[in-house]
Amino acid sequence: MSTYKQIHGTNIEVLSSDPANPVDGQVWYNSTSNTVKANFYDPGSWSTGGSLNTARIALAGVGIQTAALAFGGAPAPFRAETESYNGTSWTEVNDLNTARYGLGGAGTQTAALGFGGGTAPPTAVTESWNGTSWTEVNDLNTARVSLAGAGIQTAALAFGGNAPPFTNATESWDGTSWTEVNDLNTARSLLAGAGTQTAALAFGGIVLTPAITAATESWDGTSWTEVNDLNTARRYLAGCGTQTAALAIGGGEPATTGGETESWNGTSWTEVNDLGTARNQLAGAGTDNTSALAFGGSIPSETGATEEWNVGPLTVTFTDS
Repeated sequence: MSTYKQIHGTNIEVLSSDPANPVDGQVWYNSTSNTVKANFYDPGSWSTGGSLNTARIALAGVGIQTAALAFGGAPAPFRAETESYNGTSWTEVNDLNTARYGLGGAGTQTAALGFGGGTAPPTAVTESWNGTSWTEVNDLNTARVSLAGAGIQTAALAFGGNAPPFTNATESWDGTSWTEVNDLNTARSLLAGAGTQTAALAFGGIVLTPAITAATESWDGTSWTEVNDLNTARRYLAGCGTQTAALAIGGGEPATTGGETESWNGTSWTEVNDLGTARNQLAGAGTDNTSALAFGGSIPSETGATEEWNVGPLTVTFTDS
């Protein structure tokens, strides 16, 4: 049997503590803890986070992995609950003024915007979150449910949804009011979005045929352009990230097959590791395709399950079992 030294030309390092910045492939023996460890580059995987206090589907999410906000949702009676995530657990905070499901969201944990959604018929209601409470502000021009959003509290984009019928309407928010701008090329509902008011991405959903779509469109601040499709067509999915570094999360049907995750690099989608809990009708949060949060959804009953996505160095400890 070959030894580590025979294979690699050197013995395993003996260190009194773990190195601060281990390189990819580095192996060492920690003499303090009496363990053998190694560092690898993780291309991306999901791990379990703290569960929502209120399990639900068709909710909205904004923020980043360590500071997120979840609000609204279903089933009936429709949900007004808002919860804040600190990287470990969710805390209930003040409710939306209008309980609803299938709404769009934009912004951060302390400065968010919630718009549209269903209260039975679709609504145009828009609410602004200041970190403590929600305030009703000016409505969308087109009332709709199951739409997508992008941007921040003072500069947001709302697109797609079911008015009914399915719509390609896009609206831009300037911090005070919504303005109709150029439409999506493909009218659709139950889609996902990522990015900013001037650089957004729309992907997936269901079109009027009806058929589930893989279509992806990129927004440059003026118009939408069709770009490369998702590898797996789906609706009820979540999205997060930027126009050049996004994630498409879950959304398969039935829900028990909805674990697919795809990563967008600005040109094309790549299939990466699935969610630990397959589901649809979930929400997502995150700044790019390397650090994200997925929460809520249907498996097929409503769940509060939360998962954290990470790409980067991973230290593992070897055992004799």
